[in-house]
Amino acid sequence: MTKPFMFEKPLGMRDTLPVLYETKVSARNKMSDEIKKWGYQFIETPALEYYETIGEASAILDQQLFKLLDSEGHTLVLRPDMTAPIARVAASKLLKQQIPLRLAYSANVYRAQQREGGRPAEFEQIGIECIGNKSISADAEMIALLADVLKAAGLKQFKISIGHIGFLQEFFLSILGTEKRASILRKFLYEKNYVGFREHVKSLPLSSIDKQRLIAFTSLRGSEGTLDKALELVENNKGQDSLSELKELSEQLQQFGVGQYVSFDLTLVSHMSYYTGTLFEVYAGQVGSPIGNGGRYDNLLEKFGWDASATGFAIRVDRLAEALGEPKQPVAPECILFSPERRLEAIENARIKRSEGKRVTIQDITVVQNVDAFTRTFSEVHLFVGNGGSGKDE
Repeated sequence: MTKPFMFEKPLGMRDTLPVLYETKVSARNKMSDEIKKWGYQFIETPALEYYETIGEASAILDQQLFKLLDSEGHTLVLRPDMTAPIARVAASKLLKQQIPLRLAYSANVYRAQQREGGRPAEFEQIGIECIGNKSISADAEMIALLADVLKAAGLKQFKISIGHIGFLQEFFLSILGTEKRASILRKFLYEKNYVGFREHVKSLPLSSIDKQRLIAFTSLRGSEGTLDKALELVENNKGQDSLSELKELSEQLQQFGVGQYVSFDLTLVSHMSYYTGTLFEVYAGQVGSPIGNGGRYDNLLEKFGWDASATGFAIRVDRLAEALGEPKQPVAPECILFSPERRLEAIENARIKRSEGKRVTIQDITVVQNVDAFTRTFSEVHLFVGNGGSGKDE
């Protein structure tokens, strides 16, 4: 009798079959090599963390955390992101190392999903964190490295949208006056509901000039001269410093040679609440969601007792694989079919081929029901059957 859920998986969990697995591994290895070339060192953190530290420090909503209890009754969480765990490690164990710290990771993270969402609850991220560098140069390094990493993975066309949460916050508060009103407009922007944004603005008790400024704000994305247009909307110097930072950032990205991959979107809002300055998202292909994101978070490490600025990015490996297009079939291995009396020859022949970097499967022919069907999936087939004893294919 079939057991309930025998072939089912928990909500949001997915299997990765061989072709997609090979695609992800290949992309991951290429990205890791590029990250190391920039001087970043990879670290690992545990999948389980304490809720009172990582769970509360993370920007992921509480209802999205996977929680469980250990044997002593402490509440644990499966890590919902990698930034908070790396902040914990940096603040507790790496304080005495040379600053800035350049750290990298490749790991799975876990976020509980609603049944109607259809999103993965477990997915792999590869990313970096630069800790202890508050300069615009660090922000430029993040974006330039992100572009080089994506190119190394094989992605040819992508666009990195850059915003500044500090500018958005100052602009909204200078007009709306309260964080509560600003949060409503941020929600419209996060959902990219620009129609809803405009309709809500029209209903606010504001002057016609301020309403027009807020509505004009939604055009500050994607086009040439975005930063100049933003400057025209600023009053009382609110947000000018943020715009100056973005202009310097733009110049540095041109020096890195990645200017063609970036555009500015001052309406950009992230679900990660810890960003304090520059933030960015990267889009590619027909993938409807960002394949990566990042930005500056200068207050997170204070939660672990260390006053240090930081910036970083993360790439969703599953979405990157989708953006790379139809997975290529991996090179089929060779196969050595052998009869029991020639097993030793087959093993030795396979060992030689593997030492040459080839993929080789060995198979006892006596358990193969249909030789023609079995061998059809291999690039080459070598027969070691009978009493030949010569060591040559037969």
